[in-house]
Amino acid sequence: MINRFAIPAAFAALFSSVLLYACGSVQEQTLQLPSDPKNYAPLEKYEAMKIPADNAITQDKANLGWQLWFDKRLSGDGKLACYSCHVNEKGLTDGLALGKGAFDKPLTRSAPTLWNIGYHAEWYWDGRSKALEGQALAAWKLANMGGKDKEKDEIRADILETLNKAYKDPFQKVFGGPATDKQIAQALATFMRTIISKSTPFDKWQKGDEAAVSDAAKRGWTAFAKAKCTNCHVGFLLTDLQFHNVGIGLVDGKPKDVGRFANSKIEKDTGAFKTPTLRDIARTAPYFHDGSVATLEEAVKLMVNGGHDNPFLDKVNLLKAEITAAEQADIVEFLKTLTETTTIPEPKLPQ
Repeated sequence: MINRFAIPAAFAALFSSVLLYACGSVQEQTLQLPSDPKNYAPLEKYEAMKIPADNAITQDKANLGWQLWFDKRLSGDGKLACYSCHVNEKGLTDGLALGKGAFDKPLTRSAPTLWNIGYHAEWYWDGRSKALEGQALAAWKLANMGGKDKEKDEIRADILETLNKAYKDPFQKVFGGPATDKQIAQALATFMRTIISKSTPFDKWQKGDEAAVSDAAKRGWTAFAKAKCTNCHVGFLLTDLQFHNVGIGLVDGKPKDVGRFANSKIEKDTGAFKTPTLRDIARTAPYFHDGSVATLEEAVKLMVNGGHDNPFLDKVNLLKAEITAAEQADIVEFLKTLTETTTIPEPKLPQ
């Protein structure tokens, strides 16, 4: 008997194969919440999501955040929306090794997927942000979106003015007046907490649908556990939310990007990055924090062979696995069953 994750027996009443829906005019668009906002637990048989006391989830705030997520007027050059780096067909990444932010500024790390991002406790590849609201504001202000005033450590006044004109009524309804950069970040974070993955073929198989995945994928799930991939890719989220050095991005045998160490100042954290979720992994190539591995097959081969040796390699959780080439191929087939069927539709934006 194959051991299986404890996962939802049934989806929430408001959640089906499509997470969101839109209807009618801009004012009438509705973002379908995956859970009761008063007891926000979008994953059944899993802990409730931790919501900040000063940013309670409401339907109207989620609607506003959804629209802002797709609005290029947030960016410094008016060319990028948050969605630009987290698109549906790329598993909520941008499909690039290293993308470009506003004003064509090169970015130094790969865009991570956002599935179930509201369940994380620290954000960015190195965990430097301790609040989702803070991550949203920093991404908006700095290189990703380039909204920062050149003279002040705040969002440009003209951007806020433009957004307040376009969204005057929603801001009044949600926040009781014109929005600040903090409140816009709160709306964006609220929307991100609705980005939930739980409708993959693997999830269907775990619920008892034996036809949902192939025999190769079933063997791959067994091989995945045999190779101890579950040391780090564990539970429903398929991540331990911890930070590990796997030997990516080495220069002269040492990590070029020190990762977690920049924040923790703990030597063993050198070159350590947050374990990415494997949900939608087949669509999120290229892989790792620097996008240096082009294919899923290459990524699996690297990991089952114990990563790249360096002074800070996590040899507790990452060891060379004794599996065959066929088992390795089956692991790839298993990972393909984690492709998410939920999509985020584009809302109409106010002018």
